[in-house]
Amino acid sequence: MKRVLSVLLAVLLVLAMTACGTQNEDPQSGTNDDVQSTGDAQYTVGIIQLSEHSALDSAREGFIAALADNGLVDGENLEIDFQNAQNDQSNLGTIADRFVSKDVDLVLAIATPAAQTMAGKTTEIPIIATAVTDFAEARLVNDNDNPGTNVSGTSDMNPIKEQIELVKQLAPDCQTVGVCYNSGEDNSVLQAELARAEIEAQGMSYVEVTVSSTNDVQQAITTLASQCDAIYLPTDNTLASSIPVVYGVVAETKTPVIGGESGMVDSGALATVGINYYDLGYQAGEMAIRVLLEGADISTMPVEHQTEYEYTFNLDTAEAIGLTIPEDLLALAGE
Repeated sequence: MKRVLSVLLAVLLVLAMTACGTQNEDPQSGTNDDVQSTGDAQYTVGIIQLSEHSALDSAREGFIAALADNGLVDGENLEIDFQNAQNDQSNLGTIADRFVSKDVDLVLAIATPAAQTMAGKTTEIPIIATAVTDFAEARLVNDNDNPGTNVSGTSDMNPIKEQIELVKQLAPDCQTVGVCYNSGEDNSVLQAELARAEIEAQGMSYVEVTVSSTNDVQQAITTLASQCDAIYLPTDNTLASSIPVVYGVVAETKTPVIGGESGMVDSGALATVGINYYDLGYQAGEMAIRVLLEGADISTMPVEHQTEYEYTFNLDTAEAIGLTIPEDLLALAGE
């Protein structure tokens, strides 16, 4: 009898301890209420990224660094749910639905299609977008200076005038510039229009070939290289993912390619003067901090831009196409 009583007491003790250990746990989220009782706010941020390439990856890294530098650390007081759509529209929709269902506190949307998809799914969750050229043109905001929607962020509008000037600096005899972009990307269309105006303003002829997917890039670049003295590529997600293909063509034709951003140059384009995507993402992260920690109204937060630009040159590409980069230009670049 004593042995049975001892066993029953032991079982009751275990049950009591178990109840004490779980009474503060939220069965829905798996988080512990004791954490919130310390005053440490808990946030969930969803990151929806169009595709994987260096510029977009750098923007994401800068965003996360800005959050951490301001006290929101993934795995501590912050949960980051990162999802990459692999350049697939249906994946974008699935990811956006996931974040709405999860009711995240804020979404970082990287690249225009990601931002457009996310904005189409919610008008309540704050959306900070980055790597978007023109928010108003992409119909994400009513006005870039006064959004009036649940979207704002940082623009990657590149210095197109300076980039076209760089064409002339590197290829002084250039008469015709070819431009290639995905006609399905709103911001690429805008950049192409601006590039056309600058190319013609600087006394050169403009030739355009558009693509709808990465499968079209090789033929498009081959066509341009046969007709043009140089090629300009805007910050287009399809082209950015296809720079090795571009390089394979122009290394044979000896055609200089000016990219819209430094990641293109790292992958094989000749040169650019442009923004730093890590810094752009960091700037977006600071905007997110104002929304999450300071209660800023995103609908009144103007879209932000970068004002400092960097020169980047690929010396291996220059050697491959037989071009010497002037020393005064090299002096403007980092390593």
